[in-house]
Amino acid sequence: MSETEVKQKKDKKIARVALVLALLVASGLLIYAVDLLLRPKYMGTVTEGALTAEYYEAEGRHQVLFVGDCEVYENFSTVQLWREYGINSFIRGGAQQLVWQSYYLLEDALRYETPDVVVFNVLSLMYNEPQNEAYNRMALDGMRWSASKWNAIKASMCEGESMIDYIFPLLRYHSRWNELTSEDFKYWFTKDTVSFNGYYLRTEIMPAGAMPPAKPLADPNFGGYAMAYLDLMTELCQEKGIKLVLIKSPSLYPHWYEEWDAQMVEYAKAHGLLYINMLDIAESEIGIDYNVDTYDGGLHMNVTGAEKCASYLGRILVEKYGVVSARGDEKLEAYWAEVEKRYDEAKNG
Repeated sequence: MSETEVKQKKDKKIARVALVLALLVASGLLIYAVDLLLRPKYMGTVTEGALTAEYYEAEGRHQVLFVGDCEVYENFSTVQLWREYGINSFIRGGAQQLVWQSYYLLEDALRYETPDVVVFNVLSLMYNEPQNEAYNRMALDGMRWSASKWNAIKASMCEGESMIDYIFPLLRYHSRWNELTSEDFKYWFTKDTVSFNGYYLRTEIMPAGAMPPAKPLADPNFGGYAMAYLDLMTELCQEKGIKLVLIKSPSLYPHWYEEWDAQMVEYAKAHGLLYINMLDIAESEIGIDYNVDTYDGGLHMNVTGAEKCASYLGRILVEKYGVVSARGDEKLEAYWAEVEKRYDEAKNG
């Protein structure tokens, strides 16, 4: 075989390999595009599922991180904390976010930064086992892949769920073809920002009315699984030199039992933590007016209520924990100027 023939044979082999690789890449891109199309977008009507991913786009080191359920992401205005105290904060919260999900979201955040203070809302301790796949997805799909996400999924999966469906969402959502709407195509590759550093703004007003009567507790003690993750959160904050603050926000429902409150008082005392039951001081110290500061009858705060809660808590963060203003950082100032602009448009629009 001549040298020319050898070269031609070699070139053909390279061309075949290149073609196979190109087809593999094209197939992979097509599968990825289809996967993105079929996933829930969490835009439009149900946007809470978009909150988790927005953390990674925020600017600067956060002096304060919140973790918890809707009682944080709807009840504390991060913009108010910035405006009044210069505190750069973010809320890593989600709908019915369970305590182990809050723990792993915090663990994930500590891969990128170390805040001065972590604020955890304790209501989710009422749940001692996984609850609902839809809420699991809303909390976890937006996390970047890491050991923290893997462990969060393992801790959260309900009966019938499998890890492979989280690794390859297309396996879970392949049947959504007949459910696709114009929103799926609009937000195929890009999404709107729906929160203000994790705060979910609501402007409606619905005065609080009579709440359902509190059901008797079968067991007044929080479950061992939930409390074990609170222990892990406490230990993690201690290891990192972070101050952990426990709160019960001033939402009137679900009912916050005296037995639960007593356990939190005792836990905080045993671990040297601050625990604030904001229900007890909502009207007298925070200034909450349940006739105008809630959008859904007392279950969550609207923007005026969230600003009052943030103003009250911010004063404690500054006076007790020495959180200092982050103003003066040009890049951070510019970032917050844009956040404030969106905030005011949403609040006043």
